[in-house]
Amino acid sequence: MDKNLFIGREYEIHQLEKYRDSKESEFIIVYGRRRVGKTFLIKEFFDDKYDFHVTGLYKKPKKMQLKNFYLALQEYGSSIRKVPEDWLEAFAELKKLLKSIQDKRKKIVFIDELPWMDTRQSDFLAAFEAFWNGWGAQQDDLMLIACGSATTWITNKILSDKGGLFNRAARRLYLMPFTLQETERYLISRGIRWNRYDIVECYMTMGGIPYYLKLLDNGLSYLANIDTLFFKRNGPLWDEFDHLYETLFGTSKGYLKIIEALSTKKSGLTRKEIIRETHLEDNGLLTEMLKNLKDSRFVSAYNTFGYDEKNVVYQLADYFTLFYLRFLKGKQNPDEHFWTHFLDNPAKSNWAGQTFEQVCKDHITQVKKAIGISALLTDISSWRGSSESGKAQIDLIIDRRDRTTNICEIKFSVGEYTIDNNYEENLKKKMQVFREATKSRKALQLVMITTYGIRQNAHSGIVHSQVRMDDLFDL
Repeated sequence: MDKNLFIGREYEIHQLEKYRDSKESEFIIVYGRRRVGKTFLIKEFFDDKYDFHVTGLYKKPKKMQLKNFYLALQEYGSSIRKVPEDWLEAFAELKKLLKSIQDKRKKIVFIDELPWMDTRQSDFLAAFEAFWNGWGAQQDDLMLIACGSATTWITNKILSDKGGLFNRAARRLYLMPFTLQETERYLISRGIRWNRYDIVECYMTMGGIPYYLKLLDNGLSYLANIDTLFFKRNGPLWDEFDHLYETLFGTSKGYLKIIEALSTKKSGLTRKEIIRETHLEDNGLLTEMLKNLKDSRFVSAYNTFGYDEKNVVYQLADYFTLFYLRFLKGKQNPDEHFWTHFLDNPAKSNWAGQTFEQVCKDHITQVKKAIGISALLTDISSWRGSSESGKAQIDLIIDRRDRTTNICEIKFSVGEYTIDNNYEENLKKKMQVFREATKSRKALQLVMITTYGIRQNAHSGIVHSQVRMDDLFDL
């Protein structure tokens, strides 16, 4: 394994090394969003060398899944001569193959896209449980790695399973998208040296998803790359949206209703508001869909300041989805240079402002470090409400254990941000409404999070702390 190939996966590599070198069998679940690099991590770590490796087939029936498993068994030296009748027989053959290996080392079994094998009425999961619980877990030389993009299936069928696999998947690795700092490192490794403003805008279009970033051409500007990937006819990411949701959630109609409703609301929606906007039933299925979207990190859930968990606000958190719904959905023949021509359009500024807020929330560790409160316990929330002084909305609140609350204002601009008299009065009113409505007795401190900082003038003194774009690239 060449560690120089990896960026941002130091923790996962350390864990895999530990599991590989342990003196007992290990069952490891590697999961995360589609295109986040799960398969790449495993293949590079093990140099694509296994004692058995198979990849599930998307939307194929049990018969074809079994034949695919059979062919993989043959490839790795099994003496099997016919396609197994069922999954119990298939895993019995895998057990026989592994027992035939005489080397005194850990045997590596990699099953990629495991959820796709669990077709309707196939009894796959029962056979898988029997293989691991009845034999694999009793060995001291087996490393069973299962990958999958269907986070919902993995969470519900394995990690939260109350049956045979309950608490058996002791090792879980959830791969997160790259941070801004990791994205910058990755781009540099591919010969792309953009300024940080362009890197942040790129991040806001596709997030820190390695597969998407890999598609960027180092010979093109940021704007030209977005045109090529998204807006050029048959571009690489033109139809990614449909594949993304179908592979993650299967029957995705209800999920898409929620996602589309959230995409239109900068401040997010409560459960009741989601029901009103989507006309979905207020039942267990909605609860499950919201949980699955949250588990898959497509939606973030923030508590409303001063309220319990029943007042959760849901916000669309997936950058690619927000970009697609805002600029691509429903457009059959777009301008192939749309993003370049759209440079100064107010709609782009509106999108950038909303999406930069999500970037800041996803880099809250860096925000806390920049204002000097890394060591403090904090609660992150949002708030909207009213008092006799009027209405107000705050998209990011950092409530600290030192009797201080940071009210964060987030602005994305091409230069230093100027606070004029009207905006200063607006900020004062916002903090006053918050104080009156919440009856908070904590000290309120205004934090401005901007791209290039605040221009110093007669009105900038209202700001207690600043966080600049560069701060978000910190470790």
